[in-house]
Amino acid sequence: MGRDHGRESSAFDAVAEAAGGESAGAGHGALDVVMEGLRRLEYRGYDSAGVAVISEQGIESRKKAGKLSNLVGELAADPLPRSMTGIGHTRWATHGGPTDQNAHPHLADEGRLALIHNGIIENYAELKAELTDQGLTFVSDTDTEVAAGLLGHLYRTLRDQGAEGDLLTRALQQACQRLEGAFTLLAIHEDQPGTVVAGRRNSPLVVGLGEGENFLGSDVSGFIDFTRRAVELGQDQIVTITPDDVVISDFYGTPAEGTEFHVDWDAAAAEKGGFASFMEKEIHDQPDAVGQTLLGRSDTAGNLVLDELRIDESILRSVDKIVVLACGTSAYAGQVAKYAIEHWCRIPTEVELSHEFRYRDPIVNEKTLVVAISQSGETMDTLMAVRYAREQGAKVVAICNTNGSTIPRESDAVLYTHAGPEIAVASTKAFLAQITAAYLLGLYLAQLRGNKYRDEIADVMADLAAIPAKIQTILDNADTIKALGADMANAKSVLFLGRHVGFPVAMEGALKLKELAYIHAEGFAAGELKHGPIALIEQGQPVVVVMPSQSARDSLHAKVVSNVQEIRARGAITIVIAEEGDTSVEAYSEHVFYVPASPTLLAPLLTTVPLQIFALALASAKGYDVDQPRNLAKSVTVE
Repeated sequence: MGRDHGRESSAFDAVAEAAGGESAGAGHGALDVVMEGLRRLEYRGYDSAGVAVISEQGIESRKKAGKLSNLVGELAADPLPRSMTGIGHTRWATHGGPTDQNAHPHLADEGRLALIHNGIIENYAELKAELTDQGLTFVSDTDTEVAAGLLGHLYRTLRDQGAEGDLLTRALQQACQRLEGAFTLLAIHEDQPGTVVAGRRNSPLVVGLGEGENFLGSDVSGFIDFTRRAVELGQDQIVTITPDDVVISDFYGTPAEGTEFHVDWDAAAAEKGGFASFMEKEIHDQPDAVGQTLLGRSDTAGNLVLDELRIDESILRSVDKIVVLACGTSAYAGQVAKYAIEHWCRIPTEVELSHEFRYRDPIVNEKTLVVAISQSGETMDTLMAVRYAREQGAKVVAICNTNGSTIPRESDAVLYTHAGPEIAVASTKAFLAQITAAYLLGLYLAQLRGNKYRDEIADVMADLAAIPAKIQTILDNADTIKALGADMANAKSVLFLGRHVGFPVAMEGALKLKELAYIHAEGFAAGELKHGPIALIEQGQPVVVVMPSQSARDSLHAKVVSNVQEIRARGAITIVIAEEGDTSVEAYSEHVFYVPASPTLLAPLLTTVPLQIFALALASAKGYDVDQPRNLAKSVTVE
């Protein structure tokens, strides 16, 4: 197989899957490729790491709890032999704590088979009891070892029956038929040294196509150094890779085909680019992220055109309610979008946390348009909510940053944000790109339904086109907000206030501080201040205020100025994000940071940026790892 020809088959992944392989021309072994893939995928969050390769002596594995550096140290102390086939994994503990024993890979078939897993096996207890009755023993606390034991048992049964051919693929097909839950499984067996087999259900998996080498991973970042050709897999599919071939089937062996796509960014895009952290780089990527999301959205006649939105226009015209589904930062993007969509389209719009949506018997039907927002396209809560909504007859549009991921594939249409890879766990550029894409969707619906004239839409698009340069202006003049963040490194709590579109911006600012600095932070609607939260104000309490424009309707500016006066009178340290030229707030604020003027509905694309910079500076001053905050993962692929 690949080893005989100096080539490889390889799989890779992190957070819950696999990696490996090398090419003779590059002079690397499978382990080099695996470890590089795991390094690139560190951003997804993990608490242990491990690898397995097939050598002349059979399967050999190393795994360690903690950071990838611990595994590097283990490999230096106890090296693995050179190999052309390997898998690797970084684990986020679900079943069983973060220990060496619970780390992946797990071995079976008396050490001849190695398996790694992303997701949760819901019927693992039942399977474990069944396998224990058949004489198998288990050394870890994980559901993954049960999957490995099942696969090994099925493989041995086929072998003992005298079956011929690709037994590993057949055994994995049978195993996947038995498993319940969300999973991606990758396996190697010493009997098939040039083969990696994988299966997926409700969990990410992508194939990388090389020359004399092939790859698997949970994210294309894992193999971007080696190929930019990739294949997306469908639900309930098995893929077998060798150095020269990729074969796809369903769980029952019926041949299937994946969809090939080209990754339009390179390895350099996933590096820090001279910045101290990925998060800092991604904050500086935001002008381009917004610009790329806007690119090519109008035709020569000036009409808004969303080529990816392949839902019949008559259906979109009949929509009488929009439901936005998202979690975390993406939910705040949805909250911002709600103001714009309702204003432009006059369609009632709800924003739902995905994990609550399907458990409350929501009112959804064929006249409901569901908008699912997910940076990774693999957020399990959102995916489950999407499936529920479609079962009720709703049409679903995904807003996503990851080509070929599960949520876009299972939606009726998709708007890709084209922000490029976002590595830092705390989202920045994806948030602005999601808001931008949601604005495009709202304007498109307004155009389609006749709520806005062409020239009105053109005016908004012109305002959006000016946003990247305005973001750059903020970035170029960020020293004041950086210094302020560093000066407040000892703050125990920071409150955030906003009104209208400034309210979700305040909540997003608080979330960033919680994620990065591990201190109490909370975002309030400024109008709620006197209904309870003002009790929190005491001498020295920092309060960040997102100030509406002086031109905002209904005197919101004056109302929020009153809020600033109230909290300052009670000893708060007030930090105001205001529109250029709004000198009126200086009399009531210890610190003012100005952003360029923009229409009210577009202001979040600007006012969010100083809050990101503030959180980054404060957390950095505390000495924390801003790219990989504690207890967090980039892509939440379990419910």
